Amino acid sequence: MQRLTTLDAGFLEAEDSDRHVSLAVGGLSILEGPMPQYDTIAAGLSARLADLPRFRQVLHTHLLDLQPPEWVDDDDLDITHHLHRAALPGPGDDHALHRFVADVMERRLDRDRPLWECWVVEGLADGRWAILMKIHHCIADGIATMHMFSSLADGGEGETFATEIRAAKAVPHQRVASRKSVLNPMTWPGGLMRMATTATNAAVLAAVGAAEIVSGIVRPAAESSLNGPVTAMRRYSAARVSRTDVTKVTEAYGVTVNDVALAALTDSYRAALTRRGEKPLRTSLRTLVPVSVRANDAVGITDNRVSVMLPFLPVEKEDPVEQLRAVHRRLTKAKASGQREAGSIAMSAMNAVPFPLTAWFVRTVTRLPQRGVVALATNVPGPRKRMTILGREVLHVLPIPPIALQLRTGVAILSYADELTFGVTADYDATPDVDEIARGVTVAMAKLVERC
Repeated sequence: MQRLTTLDAGFLEAEDSDRHVSLAVGGLSILEGPMPQYDTIAAGLSARLADLPRFRQVLHTHLLDLQPPEWVDDDDLDITHHLHRAALPGPGDDHALHRFVADVMERRLDRDRPLWECWVVEGLADGRWAILMKIHHCIADGIATMHMFSSLADGGEGETFATEIRAAKAVPHQRVASRKSVLNPMTWPGGLMRMATTATNAAVLAAVGAAEIVSGIVRPAAESSLNGPVTAMRRYSAARVSRTDVTKVTEAYGVTVNDVALAALTDSYRAALTRRGEKPLRTSLRTLVPVSVRANDAVGITDNRVSVMLPFLPVEKEDPVEQLRAVHRRLTKAKASGQREAGSIAMSAMNAVPFPLTAWFVRTVTRLPQRGVVALATNVPGPRKRMTILGREVLHVLPIPPIALQLRTGVAILSYADELTFGVTADYDATPDVDEIARGVTVAMAKLVERC
């Protein structure tokens, strides 16, 4: 049996703290037609899904949380409990598809069974069809989830954009010192001094980062309709932009893909606040930005390996280029501040604390009405090349993030082949303009490309 880490179990505790929340994540693959016979699809997907260990396991919990939950094999697994079929009402447009996605994702998964569902959706416009995968966040983070989803493709998972993230490129400290220097006693004093200095600097950096994270959570952001209690219903929308356009902007201004994505999102949120009669301020949009700490050799491990940054997205700026430059500056500052390191250290430290204490702490904190963070924006690197499933090309992949902790919107940004897709999940009552938020991203990208 494998135990959940504190971070994995934290998603269960956060879900338990609010009856209106479902902390499942999703991926929607839109495929070219014609759709194969459903029996053929069911047989092909069942065989591939059965190869994923977590899809054959259930959670085993302990009385009073005396120990962390564990994954145990489900000897009575019936895949028909998890594999479903649905058809969109005509004309099968994006609005109907997004409404279906929201309906599926807002419902909680049954914890008495393996925590996943797969929906085969027919009736999309232009003869297309779709596969919607839904799994609980306690199973995996974005990169691990995409690894699982991609394993459904013909030939399994190919090369992904995950190799470009900072954690994947980081060199473990133990590999830095050469074997020759380790075996030479004359180098030991200097080596110990460098290790001590590095450890001290890392501790100081993490302490500063921890202080910034705590401050960001505790100190309220400017009052906004984007933050507040959520209902049980969801809305969903999505927007796609060309990676060629994104690359053009990154090269023109010397920024990263993530900078460009968050700048486009900044402009869209600014428009949303203005549309709602709210003045965009510097403190209006403190955003939870998950940061992967997963190395390349851990891509296939199913768990959560993320830290966080909490930058203010510059919605107070009107000019799109100034927004981009401000995003770059603020993310650079956040990366240098130690927030990423502090989050990792905190998770490692909590894993060493008796689980009943951490469970109580997470449960208590997630029930508090936090006002410091207003939105979620997570970047998920997907497959570099177009995939096929059962011989049909996957035209688009749409990410579906959850919302919780009074965040009324959440955005996942997925790289797939030659496009970047923004998936927006929102509270149904608080965000009737979710389509405009998604559309605002494409408008912002067009402005940036025009300025190159």
